[in-house]
Amino acid sequence: MSRIITQLHLGASISLVALILLCLAWEIFLAPLHANGSLLFLKALPLLAPLFGILKGKRYTYQWASMLILLYFTEGVVRAWSDRGLSAQLAIIEILLSVVFFACTIFYARHTRKAAL
Repeated sequence: MSRIITQLHLGASISLVALILLCLAWEIFLAPLHANGSLLFLKALPLLAPLFGILKGKRYTYQWASMLILLYFTEGVVRAWSDRGLSAQLAIIEILLSVVFFACTIFYARHTRKAAL
């Protein structure tokens, strides 16, 4: 792999794992929707679907995961706008992680295009 592809792969992998951990911590410990926690932590489950494909560098997974992450970006924008306090700050972190993941997946798919043809 070239250096840029390696960096994009690393960026996508780290941001995806960080987003999974953020979703779990946010809804279980840090700022749950209800005082006793909520089932909203299950929003991390769809992020597990592309995890192994991203970690292995599978181009097709990068392509479809770039569309999946837009749901998390949208949730982050809505909650950053509507929530207050720690929840709004966590939403901003969710936005940043989803943007990093999206950019890494798009550019990874673009730079590995010739190898796939």
